[in-house]
Amino acid sequence: MSAGVALGTVFGTAISMIGVVLALAAIISPTRVAVPGRYLALFAVAPLVLIPFLVFGPLTPLYGVLLLLLFALFLGYVARRELRRGTPAAGRAPFVVPMPFDRARPLPGWAAIGLAVVALVGLVVGAAMTSIGTEGLLEEFRIQGALFGATIATLVLTLEDVLLTVEPTRRGAADIGIANVVGSVVFGVTGKLGIILLAGGSVVVGDEVLAWHLPVLVGMTALAAGFLSTGRLRRWHGYVLLAAYVAYWVVSFAVFGEAPVESD
Repeated sequence: MSAGVALGTVFGTAISMIGVVLALAAIISPTRVAVPGRYLALFAVAPLVLIPFLVFGPLTPLYGVLLLLLFALFLGYVARRELRRGTPAAGRAPFVVPMPFDRARPLPGWAAIGLAVVALVGLVVGAAMTSIGTEGLLEEFRIQGALFGATIATLVLTLEDVLLTVEPTRRGAADIGIANVVGSVVFGVTGKLGIILLAGGSVVVGDEVLAWHLPVLVGMTALAAGFLSTGRLRRWHGYVLLAAYVAYWVVSFAVFGEAPVESD
């Protein structure tokens, strides 16, 4: 996968987690939420850590190491806070969260390990096929790499997160779904980008990233954090977030993507 697509996917995935995944969860199953304020604060400011890295580009493997360290600090903070408190974040919620998982037919250990191995192999093969297919599409249709990663590639990758967030929320375990959104955004702008830089070398940051993708990510993350801080995920919250995402998609193609398919 090209560097432009990879960088675009980082931004696009983080934005879609809010504008599609969280939005659908709110629209389908509006519910009470109880996310600790400090976690919401970290969620809201996470995209801001990218500013110095993007301004003093190009992005290099050294920046990748620093981003991975930031993610490690985030994990360490969460682990330390939860261990000291002795209960998960959801334990502070003012209501009992039923576990939505069916334990009637538990798998034996060997079967669980086998499924995990099969899933891991599938991920590797799928990633390789996605990379090959993406390069072919970019070459054939001459689509700008960062734009493709931030929109089309991201939309495909978002389908899994829709299930991981919307389904637990629908079954009454909203904190699991919300935690998936918060953790995915923080990981995307730190650990995920760090891994990409270590694996792929330097990445030149296009003007459209600072002018458009980053401001949208910062704004939508702050908006989502504000909605979650009210203690209730309402249906109109979802409509606002979804409308913002559609607007982001339209402007990305109409303004920054030009055609986005160029003629000969």
